[in-house]
Parts: sequence; C-alpha cells; structure tokens
Amino acid sequence: QLQLMESGGGLVQPGGSLRLSCSVSGASPNYFAVGWFRQFPGKEREGVSCISSTDGSTFYRNSVAGRFTISRDTAKHTVTLHMDNLKPEDTGVYYCAASRPRFTEIRVLCERPDQIPEYWGQGTQVNVSS
Repeated sequence: QLQLMESGGGLVQPGGSLRLSCSVSGASPNYFAVGWFRQFPGKEREGVSCISSTDGSTFYRNSVAGRFTISRDTAKHTVTLHMDNLKPEDTGVYYCAASRPRFTEIRVLCERPDQIPEYWGQGTQVNVSS
C-alpha cells in the first residue's frame, strides 16, 4: 500500500511561480513511477508531468513544457513540480499519483490517467488569477 500527500497549492498572479510537493510513503516508495495530474471543473483529469522510477526520464504535456519542471528526491521520497510563468488556464486541482513501473515509456502514465495510476493523493488547489 502507498500513500501520497500533496502540498504547496495556493493563489498566484499570472506569470508567478508555485512549487507543488508530493510526499510518498508506504512500502518501497522509490519503486513507483509518479506523475502530476490536474482537473478543471467539468473536465476529465489530465496528465501534466510524470517521472520514471527506473531511469529518471520525464514527460510533460505540451501546454506546460518549458514552464514546469518535475524532479524527484529519493532520499526524502518526494516528487516536486516547479511551475513557472503560470497562466490562468493552469487553474485547477492538482493531484499526484503513482504506479508500478509496468510500462516502457513514462508518457504512458501521464497519457492514461484513468487506467494506469494505482494510488492517488487527495489533491491541492492551484488558482492563477490577478
């Protein structure tokens, strides 16, 4: 069993930055691939960025590439999402999720939020507004 807990959401002005942190606890937390997902009101959850547990490879959806950076601290069992140059359209609830590394490319975790993740955090709200 794995537990995930997000922190770091809040209100920020357009162009600002936020750092989201996902704390992973339980059995063998570093074994699991981890991703960040978000959900807008009335929309399905979408993958934002994911990081592999085997080779450290990463994936970003096109709309955040160049603005967001995902990283992993295996000693602290945390996965961080640095978000720069935030836009109003980034507003939503952000979740971290984990999966056993049962795929060859990390993008699979991000591209199939309804199928691949096995454990989810409770979510943290991000609001980008002036």
